[in-house]
Amino acid sequence: MRKRYLCGAFVGVLVIAAALSATAGGGTTSRWHGPVHMRTNSSSTNWSGYAVTGGRYTSVSSSWTVPAVSCSGTAYSSFWVGLDGDTSGTVEQTGTDSDCSGSTPQYYAWYEMYPKFPVNLSGTVRPGDHLSASVTTNGNGSFTLTITDSTQGWTNTTTARLKRAQLASAEVIAEAPSSSGGVLPLANFGTVSFSGAKANGSLLTSSTPHLDPITMQSGSTVKAQPGSIGSGAFSVTWKHS
Repeated sequence: MRKRYLCGAFVGVLVIAAALSATAGGGTTSRWHGPVHMRTNSSSTNWSGYAVTGGRYTSVSSSWTVPAVSCSGTAYSSFWVGLDGDTSGTVEQTGTDSDCSGSTPQYYAWYEMYPKFPVNLSGTVRPGDHLSASVTTNGNGSFTLTITDSTQGWTNTTTARLKRAQLASAEVIAEAPSSSGGVLPLANFGTVSFSGAKANGSLLTSSTPHLDPITMQSGSTVKAQPGSIGSGAFSVTWKHS
């Protein structure tokens, strides 16, 4: 069993109090999407989906349909593609959230260069929208993060720098975001379907070297679980908040 990176949500505790409330189109937020918190080789308290390690990764991409959340209290769910975060302490990522503010669903897109806070994007996101996203790097600290909502007809491309990125992993993930108190409740998103998942330009399959299916689990409670993967397509199903 190889060692997994275990930092994640608590790295930013000392600075989190200074964060502003989230604002669409560019605010910081007291929630973030951090590195994986592993319990065992293929389970995590905050991630579910597929990650690949054991090489140097300079691109990742996938598409998904924004899931509708069933709200009975405040909870959060994020869907994204990214580099790093599994065996490394940064994450370069972009995706969408399907959250619950009490009984009110909220949907939005964002990018994040963790350990910096996420930046929310102004493009409208609605359940059922078709999203596609990619993160690429030149390998020298320059990143391009692109996310497109083809249903709403918008694309956002961000360029950013992060010199200390190790490029140690690539992943397509459903996540329970974190705050200074740890992993937040996972919103009931039902099932999210990913397609066209690629790392370094190659479709992820069950035979991809060093590919891990990651189940989100807290103690003995399974919170979200990925299905089998084939030709870059798989789903993640919500089980528990």
